[in-house]
Formats: sequence, C-alpha cells, structure tokens
Amino acid sequence: MAESGEEKGGALVVVGSVAIDTIETQADRAPEVLGGAATYFAAAASFFAPVRMVGVVGSDFPEADLDWLRRRGIDLAGLEVRAGRTMRWTGRYHEDMNVRDTLSFEANVFDGYLPTLPAAYCEAPYVFLANIAPELQTRVLDQMRSPRLVGADTMNLWIETARDELAALLRRVPLLIINDEEARLLSGERNVVRAARRILDLGPTSLMIKRGEYGVLFFSGNSVFSAPAYPLEEVFDPTGAGDTFAGGVMGYLAATGDVSPAGIRKAIVYGSVVASFTVEAFSLERLRALTRDDIERRYRQFVSLTSFDVA
Repeated sequence: MAESGEEKGGALVVVGSVAIDTIETQADRAPEVLGGAATYFAAAASFFAPVRMVGVVGSDFPEADLDWLRRRGIDLAGLEVRAGRTMRWTGRYHEDMNVRDTLSFEANVFDGYLPTLPAAYCEAPYVFLANIAPELQTRVLDQMRSPRLVGADTMNLWIETARDELAALLRRVPLLIINDEEARLLSGERNVVRAARRILDLGPTSLMIKRGEYGVLFFSGNSVFSAPAYPLEEVFDPTGAGDTFAGGVMGYLAATGDVSPAGIRKAIVYGSVVASFTVEAFSLERLRALTRDDIERRYRQFVSLTSFDVA
C-alpha cells in the first residue's frame, strides 16, 4: 500500500501528459524512461493525498510503470490506453542545467486526445490542470462539479499561441503555478514582482513563481512569501522538478484541507522538499525509493535552514 497522507481535504484530480522520455545530461543518458507532467505531479502528490490521474498512453506503455503508479495508490481509471505509441520527448541538458534543448517530440496518441473524466472524478474537491493546451484544461474544468481549489500550470507555447483560451481559463483558476520565464512572457514585465501583479490582475487570486535553484515566490493579494530551494551539492536530472513541486504543494493542501496563508506556505516547503529529491536521479527513480519519513526528515532540515529569531 502506498504511503499517502491523511484524507481530511479529499481526493485530488490531475490531468496532463504521461510520456516516455529520453534524457541526456553532460554526464549520462537515460533512454525510454517514465516521464510526463501528470506522472511527476501524481507521484509527488501521492505521498500526501489520494490522487486520480487523467491522461492517455499508448499500447506500448510499460505495464510495470502502470503497476508502480497503482502501488503508489494513484487511481488510473481516468488514464486511457489507446492503440499506438505513447507520447515521447527527448531532451539534452547543458552544463548549466537550467538550459536544455528539445531534440525530438512526438505527440503520438496524445494528438487529438479529449479528456473525459470518470463520474467519480467530477466530485473531487481538488483539481490540478498540468501543462497541456488551455482548451483541454478547460474541458476538464468544465466536467468538475464544484472543486474547492483549482490549480494550473502552463508554458510559453500556450502563452504565445493560445493566449485568448489561456486568458479565459485564468479567470477560473484561483492558483497558478508557473516559472519565472513564463511569468515574464505572460505579463510582459521583466521584473518578477511587477509580473506577478499583472498576472493576478488576469484572474488568479494566488500565484507561485518557480525559480529553479533560487526557490519559489508566492503572491496573494498584498502578501508575498519567498522560499529558497533546498541546497544540493549536485543536480543529476532536473526533468519534472516543477511538476513534482506542484504535486507536493497540491497534495499537501488536499491532505490537510488547510488553504489558509500559513497552510499554503507550509505546502510550498513540502513541494520544494519533494522536488529536491526528484533531481537526485534520472526520471522518477528517486521517488520510487522515497518514503514519507525521508520527506519529513528533509522538511525538518529545510525548516532549520530557514529559521531565525528577530531580536
């Protein structure tokens, strides 16, 4: 049985890509490994709350990976299996791992996919719209009954090519989680604080800006919260770190039901902690061996690192 958190808040639905990745770094290469935004998110969130995953894979998707997701306690009733090849992505990281090149991308069975939720999913109080086309994110949101909290991610491609659809979606999304480059593009502002203010004017009531090794900034109303990244001697593979962060955040919120400012700040730290484990190995390999005790231990270290007394 998966080590999951309390179910005070309720189930968490995530929709997004489930993929097979080939990852190259300056030191090594990992061919045909588990990937996809929904996969990283669901794996991270499953340490805290019950997760229901919505996506599509091909008939070539490894059964062993499906078994592992089920063992994590992730409900796969919303994961469609189609004849054909699973989405594939190949990327190469530079020596500076903040920079990567996409060498190839194949949508495969994801091309033309229209997510349809099982009836039980529609009642879930928490939903996260991982990085897919805004029209698909909207389609999922339209099927939800009355979620307590909706979170979403997006990327430069949709900001540039589907801005009207994205703008309509953002008016319905209380929590947006994006990186600093996306925040600048979406807002048209170079300064990240001004960028945040402009984005909040678009509809979200809260915004988390992921800044990689520099941590996370959280904006809500007139409140600003800054959390550093957990310091690591080496980053092995940053793929999926942002999705893992979002999974940790939403998983903690779904588990506790605490969406107060204090609860959200604590969720940000848990998200940062889980993301710090993800980058320690290729793909989701580090999460396969991770335990909730490991997370709690590093959470306490994180708190100790950032704790100080004001005289």
